[in-house]
Amino acid sequence: MNRVAIYCRLSDEDRIKERNKDSESIQNQKNLLMDYALNQGWEIYKLYSDDDWSGMDSERPEWNQMISDAQNSHFNIVLCKSQARFTRDMEMVEKYLHTLFPMWGIRFVGFADNADTENKGNKKARQINGLVNEWYCEDISENIKVVFDKKRRDGLYIGGIAPYGLMKKPNAKGKLIIDPEAAVIVRRIFQLYLEGYGALKIAKVLNDEGIPNPTKYKMMHGINLQKRENLGLWTGVTVRKILKNEMYIGNMVQGVHRKISYKSKKCILVPKEKWYIVENTHEAIIDKETFKLVQKIMTSKRRSDGSGKPHILSGKVKCRECGSTMVRFTPHNRTGESLSYKYLKCGMIDRKKGVCTGHYIRLDRLEKLIAYMFKEYLKDINEVLLREECKKIPLTEQKIMNSFDRELSYIDKQILQREKAIEVLYMDRLNGDITMQQWIQMKSNFQHKLEALLNRRKILQNKKVQALSDSNKDSMLIEKIKKYKNMEELDVGVVNEFIEYITIGEKNKENGKQEVNIKWRY
Repeated sequence: MNRVAIYCRLSDEDRIKERNKDSESIQNQKNLLMDYALNQGWEIYKLYSDDDWSGMDSERPEWNQMISDAQNSHFNIVLCKSQARFTRDMEMVEKYLHTLFPMWGIRFVGFADNADTENKGNKKARQINGLVNEWYCEDISENIKVVFDKKRRDGLYIGGIAPYGLMKKPNAKGKLIIDPEAAVIVRRIFQLYLEGYGALKIAKVLNDEGIPNPTKYKMMHGINLQKRENLGLWTGVTVRKILKNEMYIGNMVQGVHRKISYKSKKCILVPKEKWYIVENTHEAIIDKETFKLVQKIMTSKRRSDGSGKPHILSGKVKCRECGSTMVRFTPHNRTGESLSYKYLKCGMIDRKKGVCTGHYIRLDRLEKLIAYMFKEYLKDINEVLLREECKKIPLTEQKIMNSFDRELSYIDKQILQREKAIEVLYMDRLNGDITMQQWIQMKSNFQHKLEALLNRRKILQNKKVQALSDSNKDSMLIEKIKKYKNMEELDVGVVNEFIEYITIGEKNKENGKQEVNIKWRY
């Protein structure tokens, strides 16, 4: 007697297509196919069912179990409602229906579309069905991509799980709000970094205090991340990702990765200029000045003495002769014992002999000198005069802003028109009003113009932000000066805020003098 395996499948796209019909439900598929098998006099071996799985997905659990059982000859017939229920991938049609199943002695039967591998005459029909099913999946994938890209451009969050420190706003799809509990840790990470701690040292501090990492935190709050094992430990990589994430300054950053194909789950990194970045979409955890300062520090070279915390001038001190960053070292006495104080030396001395002369300076004395020079720098600033200058905002600035707004408004209208045109074209394609070739050609033309408009909008937005930043820079400087004018001790925050770099000259052997210069940020 023939033994049959019944396979049923339903995915989200099938639900959308059959929204007002019950024929595609899993239970109805089972009932229909069981009746058919019994009427044919076949013995039912097992019912396999995958709910919420795409026909393009080769990782369907029940489907894979059925393939394994077929290979082990547990049955000799596979019965589905249609070929599309089995797979929508043309490669899988050829691999199983026309290659492996015949080798294993398996017959495939599609009830609704009359697909039957025992009938040699309908092989071409099965292949055509396979192509049509794959085209359908490709169309669905393109449509979803268009919709998702529009949401990204509109600053709506489309991810499954919000970044650490943020959470999805209830009853407001695509909106994010601050997660107060996790936001405290995010702010602390930024503060520790500004205090001179490296990423590894920050991770150690958080682990020592028993603070769960982002993955463990989300799992503790009922989010299933399907991780096999997670110890909840922080790493330097995790800390660096947080320090680089613009989401924490209120910007929506999406499209960082993309799938290489609608048939594959593999993702690749997208160049940053192609990311979707929409500013000020949600409340910021970190202010923009702090974030900008952290990015600048991360791109500079900072060296630790092994404790994970660099000295307060780390990365800022350079050799005046060759421009290399000066590095810290501990001198030793004649018996080999380490001395209590540290020195800075030119980083090129040890690397390439003869490139630079021996520039040395004692670190504690340099820090005291920089603190004195900083106080003198603040004394020379006339705060009253600076405040009066800040009030003189030229009228041309407002005209520039109005010009930006007018052009941005015009571009937004053009973008909306082209997005609607693509949607109309897609509906025409589904309805058969235009051919596939016409759809591809017209969509390509609209997409090219749309990308040009999006690039222009991004450039204008960046220029507008820069213009606003420049207009606020002087008033922000007043607040910074007021904050640090009565400072008693130099710290990392002050150094990073006001000092671009420090140059150290070679010590004069005759008079013992050594030139130290500061390049101020303001």
